Formats: sequence, structure tokens, C-alpha cells
Amino acid sequence: MSAAPTTSVPPSVPPSRAAARAIDLRKVYGSGDSEVRALDGVSIDLAAGEFTAIMGPSGSGKSTLMHCLAALDTPTSGQVVIGDTELSRLRDKALTALRRDEIGFVFQAFNLVPTLSARENILLPLSLAGRKPDQQWFDTVVDTVGLRDRLGHRPAEMSGGQQQRVACARALVSKPEIVFADEPTGNLDSTSGAEVLSFLRRSVDEFGQTIVMVTHDAVAASYCDRVVFLADGRIVDELRKPEREQILEHMTSLQDAAARGKA
Repeated sequence: MSAAPTTSVPPSVPPSRAAARAIDLRKVYGSGDSEVRALDGVSIDLAAGEFTAIMGPSGSGKSTLMHCLAALDTPTSGQVVIGDTELSRLRDKALTALRRDEIGFVFQAFNLVPTLSARENILLPLSLAGRKPDQQWFDTVVDTVGLRDRLGHRPAEMSGGQQQRVACARALVSKPEIVFADEPTGNLDSTSGAEVLSFLRRSVDEFGQTIVMVTHDAVAASYCDRVVFLADGRIVDELRKPEREQILEHMTSLQDAAARGKA
């Protein structure tokens, strides 16, 4: 694995700057007796250059929060800011451009195009945008993720771990403001999952990337700088520099509280 050329690495960003912000975010489904508050006044700053996990029991609002932050869903009220851009002010065309240029996505199901090679899948966002790749940055990402000898292979010719690493490289190749990862290791065995998480960790440490990951896995969350816990659509706790045992204790406590609430 070759060393990353220093000239191709995006400059580090001050950790105090927010790559994304949610301000009093609310998402309500239904009305009256059937009303569900998926998000109930969530405010959070996601610092640039950090790896953040969002965790919580089933139905806590973690996926809804990520979808609103990533401009994949529209909140009922409140604000989402990516970089310096407040999303509600954008028309559809500008919102599409922001999702393409400023946000990277990594999904549990990989979401690769089966007829394209690994190289073509990685470069797809740039191709759709009509932009030429920064060859030095492309080489850095490919070598860091360890896919140099797989660039000509299609998804069906790669393992699950390799496919997810292609998806990670695709998310980073456009140098986005922030990357959102939705259960990125959910379909992987422990070895492949560790490879993907190690790459995400390195992209934060070496490239100054900002990553927000929704996960239920305490091992995955232990790779992060910060874990934010949700329950009933609200942020209820967080950990800095978390360890697996601490995360498990918090999740068990939240799940027990949720079970008591349903009893």
C-alpha cells in the first residue's frame, strides 16, 4: 500500500468548524392520534474532521436524522446546514447539485452499478457531474482502500468487503464536505467490516474527512471520535473517544428504557 502523496490530500480543517448542523429539527408523520414524532427538536453540530456515530434503539430516529442531514428527506421544521449552506433555501436543482458535490454516501447494500467496473463505479459521481477526476487524489484513495488490483473487476467479481470499499472510495473521490454512512458494515463479516471501518478511520485521520455513521454495532462505533445517542427522537447522551464496553452499557440502558416505555 503506497504512501499518500501529501499534495493531493485536502487541507486539514479546524475541528471547531461544523461540517453540518441541525437546528431544532423536527420530523412528524401522521396527525392526531396517529402522529409519530420521529425527530423532536434535535440540535447538533457535527465537527469537521471528526468521525461521529449515531446510535439508538429501533425507532429512536437515528436514520431519520441522517436522512434529513444528508438532504435525502425534508424535516417538518427546523434547519439543516451543510458547510455554510442552509438546505431549505435551495431549489431542487441546487439541492441535487449539493448532494452530488458536497455529500458522499455509503449504504449498507453497497449500491454499485453491476455493469460497471470498480474504477467506473468510483468515478460515477464525477462522470454524472461532467467533472474530470483529480488523478492524484483518485490514486491516493484507491491505494489507501487497497483496490489497485481490482479496478477492472465488476461488483459480482468482488467480495462484499471489496464492494463496500469501492463504495467508500466513490464517496470520497469528489472530496465532499461530509460523508454519511448508513450501517456500512451491516452486510459484512467481521474481517471485511474491520477493513471498511479502518479505511473510514484513516480517511478522517489522514485526509481530514468528516464522516457521520448510523450503526447499531458497538464495535463499529468504537472506531469513532464521538457517539451520539438518540431515544424517542431526541438526543439523550453522547460519548467522546468511546470504548466498546461504554457503548454497550449506554445502548443496553436505552433499550431497557424503551422496553419499559412500551410495557
